[in-house]
Amino acid sequence: MGNTSSIFDQMRNLLTLSLLAAIVVVFAAFQIPTKKVSETVDNPVANSITMSEVTAAQKAWGEGIVAIGAAFTDKGDYRALAGDHVRKFYDYADGATVLFKPTLASEDQFRGDFEEALSYFVGTEGSEDKGFAIAPYTNVRWENEGTVISEDGSMAIAMGNYFFTGTDGNETKVEYSFGYTKDENGHLKIALHHSSLPFSP
Repeated sequence: MGNTSSIFDQMRNLLTLSLLAAIVVVFAAFQIPTKKVSETVDNPVANSITMSEVTAAQKAWGEGIVAIGAAFTDKGDYRALAGDHVRKFYDYADGATVLFKPTLASEDQFRGDFEEALSYFVGTEGSEDKGFAIAPYTNVRWENEGTVISEDGSMAIAMGNYFFTGTDGNETKVEYSFGYTKDENGHLKIALHHSSLPFSP
């Protein structure tokens, strides 16, 4: 009887050890991704884009459009101001690719370089560009549908509606998607800008 009891005890101990080993393996498997998520939250990638930076960039872009229109109205150097606006907000430097589809563009739909973008904002004689920014507008208001920031923080995509207030006080609603990257100086740059008027059946 003593031998039988000893065998049962050994089997029970072996079973217990096997069960504990299985629990440790399962627990470890579940802990690996949790740890990675925690590290991502506690130790964000250096220089990663934040939601507040996207909001600030949107606000500044809108203020720039208003300033260009005011300079045009006051017969100031609105073209130079628009050039500064494009350089400040869009990532055209060093031949970088910018995907820019303006709202009021049908012949030259996509503006792949600095000069094409500038033409859209201030107009070019003999082209479809009448100067979007010199309308002028007195305010730009943003309503984000949502903003997605990549896991490594290197890119942010925002989508929603923005509203342009004319001198008559009326707002024009425009749909947008903006994609942002960050340059070496920590400034957000637009790499994607798609705007369109809402569908009207």
